[in-house]
Amino acid sequence: MSLIKSISGIRGTIGGPEGEGLTPVDIVKFTYAYCHCLRARKAPFGKKYKIVVGRDARLSGEMVEQLVCGTLIACGVDVVKAGFASTPTTELAVTMAGADGGIILTASHNPRQWNALKLLNELGEFLTAAQGQEILDCAEKGDFAFAPVDELGHIECHDFTDEHIAAVLALPAVDAEAIRKAGFKVVVDAVNSVGGIIMPRLLERLGVQCIGINCYPTGDFAHNPEPIPQNLTQLCETVVREKADLGISVDPDVDRLAFICEDGEAFVEEYTLVSVADYLLERAEKEGIKPLVTVSNLSSSRALRDVTEKHGGTWYAAAVGEVNVTTLMHEKGALIGGEGNGGVIYPESHYGRDAMVGVALFLSHLAHKGMSVSSFKKTLPAYFIAKNRIDLSDTALIDRILDEMKRHYASERINTVDGVKIDFEARREWVHLRRSNTEPIIRIYSEAPTEEAAQRLADEVIALAKKIIETK
Repeated sequence: MSLIKSISGIRGTIGGPEGEGLTPVDIVKFTYAYCHCLRARKAPFGKKYKIVVGRDARLSGEMVEQLVCGTLIACGVDVVKAGFASTPTTELAVTMAGADGGIILTASHNPRQWNALKLLNELGEFLTAAQGQEILDCAEKGDFAFAPVDELGHIECHDFTDEHIAAVLALPAVDAEAIRKAGFKVVVDAVNSVGGIIMPRLLERLGVQCIGINCYPTGDFAHNPEPIPQNLTQLCETVVREKADLGISVDPDVDRLAFICEDGEAFVEEYTLVSVADYLLERAEKEGIKPLVTVSNLSSSRALRDVTEKHGGTWYAAAVGEVNVTTLMHEKGALIGGEGNGGVIYPESHYGRDAMVGVALFLSHLAHKGMSVSSFKKTLPAYFIAKNRIDLSDTALIDRILDEMKRHYASERINTVDGVKIDFEARREWVHLRRSNTEPIIRIYSEAPTEEAAQRLADEVIALAKKIIETK
């Protein structure tokens, strides 16, 4: 697998033939480029910088951590080594430590052979597109200059887990007393990564009885780590067997969150954000807070828009990608935002996806509702998303297909911010076509009030795309 470079960092598989995947040379090169661009952006060489480094528990984590920390020291940068830390913990640690930036060592939901460097600014937020491109360009030049021996950096170790938990508990919207009174029993699947450290500890502080499965941070993932229903059969079975109120699944770096209902059925990760937004919007509406704004990406469920408008608010859609969502959230002053992959971004805490915040807000809402998770799900707008793709032999076909789609559906509402999204307003359906950044693929997400209608819309678009390909 080739190295995948993007504005948010680099990722790839560890090991394999020379020139493939994420190599030690790549790790050093991109860490250096990050330091070089930090200096160029903030101050001349000679100022002491501080960078937080946190990692998930995957098997290659210690090796990557040593390379990153060694390179930072060689660049004259002081390191705050957070050790095992979730992505949101590391993001918060940047501001807690008064650091100049942060590097998260995680490949998120990717399988065990993957790892990545995710790069943060001094606010603990992902870099802008321009800053990310600057680092990519610098790394390609390969013109390195390291600090003299008297100016090498130093390492200090600091575990920010309890500080993160305290920050979650301090949020006014988190009703810890109501959660304790509800007496919830919860099963947590942390896929043997850092969620197994922080999530049970948070739930204990909230007075929740927690049953952990795959909660040892060995990095030996017990199943495919993406928190989607087909990977969560063990969690579903355990929730039913233990007669638990809820199942909680997180990915290896704990920025994505999915729930399982008490009957073992998936709550569906698209509804993680929707349910939390429903709580915050209801709360803000009662308190007369204005404006009520939510943000998600173009491929996320329409249910967030429906819930937002029910409470008198306004919903906005950003291009796919966390940095695009947070940028629009800043611009619009959003109350809540995120992505349909189970990512909750609550600005009152910080501008990053945070499963701990998501759990605390969800349990607060559930405690106030006084109903089961499956009953609560029925109160939310019902939609179904079908996820498909078109594999192409030639990337040049992508633009032609997207252009033809715009022409064919010109009478409908079309958004071209990120690929082509066609909104069939009268039918409450939409389809979103967008190119892959790494493969000759068009991803097709479609949503409708029924599963059959969502797939039918996808099939219609795929058939049209195939006709375009045949007439090239």
